[in-house]
Amino acid sequence: MMPKIGGQTLWLLLSVAVLLLDQLTKFWASAALNYADPVAVMPFFNLTLLHNPGAAFSFLADAGGWQRWLFVLLAITIVVALTIWLLRLRADERWTAFALAMIIGGAVGNLVDRLLHGYVVDFLDFHVGGYHWPAFNIADAAITVGVGILLISSFRSETPSATEQKHQP
Repeated sequence: MMPKIGGQTLWLLLSVAVLLLDQLTKFWASAALNYADPVAVMPFFNLTLLHNPGAAFSFLADAGGWQRWLFVLLAITIVVALTIWLLRLRADERWTAFALAMIIGGAVGNLVDRLLHGYVVDFLDFHVGGYHWPAFNIADAAITVGVGILLISSFRSETPSATEQKHQP
């Protein structure tokens, strides 16, 4: 008999799916692309393999190596805190759970890179008029989506209104 999957287990599976998609795409990019050699996909988008030893926007990239362990410790702390938060959510807090699952999956994806390589593999390169947005990856996109949803959901209530509660069985 298969165990019933629901609640927080489903959200943690989403985190694992984000992690797997992130790692598979980074593995592909590392195998298929030459370092720092852009491959044009669209007029505004390239695939460009880059290694980022820093954080977002290459923050602390040139710090000499100690930042790797700072970011590892920070990621582990954040993942543990967000997982505890996720596990304590009510069943009706679906948007918050989705957002936390995305952030957790993305944070673990970049954590794996830091532990294995000492840098994060980036390869998604958007550009307009000669200006390039800093390259990023699936983990970064998942974290951004998750944080965006948390911000938006913080302005609205996920608790059913009194009218909605009357109509529930």
